[in-house]
Amino acid sequence: MLSDEWQNALAPEFSKPYYKDLFEFVKDEYSKAVIYPPADDIFNAMHLTLLSKVKVMILGQDPYHGEHQAHGLSFSVLPKTDIPPSLQNIYQELHDDLGCDIPNNGYLKKWAEQGVLLLNTVLTVRAHQPNSHQGHGWEKFTDAIIQAVNAQDRPIVYMLWGKPAQSKIPMLKNPKHLILKAPHPSPLSAYRGFFGCKHFSQANTFLKENGQEPIDWQIEDV
Repeated sequence: MLSDEWQNALAPEFSKPYYKDLFEFVKDEYSKAVIYPPADDIFNAMHLTLLSKVKVMILGQDPYHGEHQAHGLSFSVLPKTDIPPSLQNIYQELHDDLGCDIPNNGYLKKWAEQGVLLLNTVLTVRAHQPNSHQGHGWEKFTDAIIQAVNAQDRPIVYMLWGKPAQSKIPMLKNPKHLILKAPHPSPLSAYRGFFGCKHFSQANTFLKENGQEPIDWQIEDV
């Protein structure tokens, strides 16, 4: 299900009791309810961004719980789906920070393919029931992903928006990495400091200063 890189890094998790319980819970949920994202998309963040290629990690919480939205990348939605409010605010900050045009879609696959790990802390959700899969083991599994990234011996940027994402900071002990913090981009909190945070230009400056190719953040229209 995962590339060899991620498989090797996460192998210890698959034999732990919590993961067996999580696997059974998720399998049962898919058999009796509408669950997002589609099962084949659960691990898309890792499929599209190999561990050795991670340059930036953007940490979300729950997958979107509406139809045709979640596809395994935090904050991203499939093409031809309305752009969610938080992503609209991310695009606004990108426009203000780097002059990026605001696109007509919310499909962030281009970022993932350049090394932006778009990870949610919980990887599945029941349709129209936010947070319905919290507390069943996903958090332990995604903590292992975060720890695998923390262990990478090269420059990496973390964009941690909001208190849940920032609760992971104690795990991030690598002095080669840059931690950027801001309020969440949701309409409820974006005006408290997400707008104007300039995380995207800061990330690219850090990458360039450390000999890495910067991210092309411009999402094209479809």
